[in-house]
Amino acid sequence: MENGIADVLTGRRVTSVSGGGRLDLTLDGPVTVRVTHEFRLAMPSEVEHFYPALTFRPTGPLLALAGRTVETARVTPAGGLELAFEGGAALSVRPHALVAPWSVFTPEGVVCSGLAGGEVTWANGPGH
Repeated sequence: MENGIADVLTGRRVTSVSGGGRLDLTLDGPVTVRVTHEFRLAMPSEVEHFYPALTFRPTGPLLALAGRTVETARVTPAGGLELAFEGGAALSVRPHALVAPWSVFTPEGVVCSGLAGGEVTWANGPGH
C-alpha cells in the first residue's frame, strides 16, 4: 500500500490549497489530496492542528505548501496518510473509527481512500 501512494504522489508539485469544510491540495497532474477530518501540519519551527469539519480558511503554513513538491508519501499501517514536502513540511492525517478522513483522486476518479475504521481502498486493487 505505502509504495502505491508514493508512486501516485511523490514528485508532484502543489498547485493550489483550498479549505472550507475540507482541505484540498491540488497537485500537478492533476491529482487532488482531499482531507475531510482532523490533520496536522508540522513545519520546522511549529506544528498546527486543523479541523476541516469546523470549516477553515487556509492561511500561513498551509498556503506556503503551494509550489512545494511532495518528497515522500505513505499510507500508515493503521490507515492514515503522511506526506512530506520539500522545505521540511509534513502533513499527517490519522485514521478515524467513524469517518473516511482522506482520499486521493484524479479527474477520472478516486485512486485510493482512507475509510472509516482504518481500512484503505484502491481503485485498481491494493497498492495500485
